[in-house]
Amino acid sequence: MPAQAYAGKECVCQFKRGICDQTCVRDMLDTPVYIACLRLRGRKCVVVGGGEIGLEKVEGLLACGGEVTLIAPEASSELRALADEGSIAWERRPYAGPADLEGVFIVIAATDDTDVNIGVYEDAERRAMLVNVVDVPPLCNFILPAIVRQGSMAIAISTQGASPALAKRMKAEISEQFGPAYAELAVILNEARGWAKGTLPTYNDRKEFFESIVNGDPDPVQLLRQGRTDEVRELVEAAKRRHAGALGASA
Repeated sequence: MPAQAYAGKECVCQFKRGICDQTCVRDMLDTPVYIACLRLRGRKCVVVGGGEIGLEKVEGLLACGGEVTLIAPEASSELRALADEGSIAWERRPYAGPADLEGVFIVIAATDDTDVNIGVYEDAERRAMLVNVVDVPPLCNFILPAIVRQGSMAIAISTQGASPALAKRMKAEISEQFGPAYAELAVILNEARGWAKGTLPTYNDRKEFFESIVNGDPDPVQLLRQGRTDEVRELVEAAKRRHAGALGASA
């Protein structure tokens, strides 16, 4: 079951049961989640809580180009340094309510105060905005998965809060399997998108073009792992000639 939700522990969710009876998490693992990649560049993001977890969330938002405001009376030395250098704005005070979410796209609460966390969640829900209360899945309308990043490529791993340890293991294994060669291939294929859109008339034509490269022989990933980038680019050019020729022959 999700962290911080098991019988006998003090309730930390919006149901305020006193002692947790798992009401809030009974159907979580049976609830499908809609996976999406958010574009945060230039968007206002708020983190409530200035501790170690708050730092982790701030760094994740900054890495994606978010404009981050930290709300916390106190903050770790790393967060203070980010504020001093101008990377984040720091409101040196407690969370004050709905006004703190005005114009905000996403808010993450990372405090150890249950009442504050519930307040952030409820204020955000009333605004139909994205909210995540760290380690309390019932107080989230989105889940932050473990992320494997290789250049512009990102792979998300989620157990829906059931086991962060398992997600961590999966992240390590996926990182090893899908290394820099995949990110490099994505860049090379992206360079061919303009040609494909301008030359190949249908979606299926473009699909077959790219799949012939990605699944072709020789394997472009193996070539890139060996540092043979020029040969991969020649594979792309050969595929262009082959598909353009096929179009000409059918005209």
